[in-house]
Amino acid sequence: MNGLALAFLGDAYYELFVRKYLISEGITKIHELHQQKVKYTSSVAQTKIITYFLSENILNAEEITYFKKGRNSAHFGRKNVDVLTYQMATGFESLIGYLMHNDTNRCEYLMQLGIEFIKLGEKDGKRTTK
Repeated sequence: MNGLALAFLGDAYYELFVRKYLISEGITKIHELHQQKVKYTSSVAQTKIITYFLSENILNAEEITYFKKGRNSAHFGRKNVDVLTYQMATGFESLIGYLMHNDTNRCEYLMQLGIEFIKLGEKDGKRTTK
């Protein structure tokens, strides 16, 4: 499967994981659910997560390959984010799409780790990598 197809799947799987997490946290108001979901699923948040994974050597060589497969497939940006952020986020989604098919335990571990990383950054107001 190509990087963008993996990213397509990874985007949906990660968003569902985040939505389930937010519901489990007791959030029930739709507006608040949406605001919180964006904090975890935006291109900027995904870029922060994958940058953290890479800087802390959390990913193995195969996972890095699938991250790069998605990152290198994204040659355009979106109106609200720059190209590099879009590429990094697409790489993150590609990694999630790959793991979703090949190692769901590892996939869920990394998604939970990403959520915890973003949550920590939100609490201290400055954490972006380590």
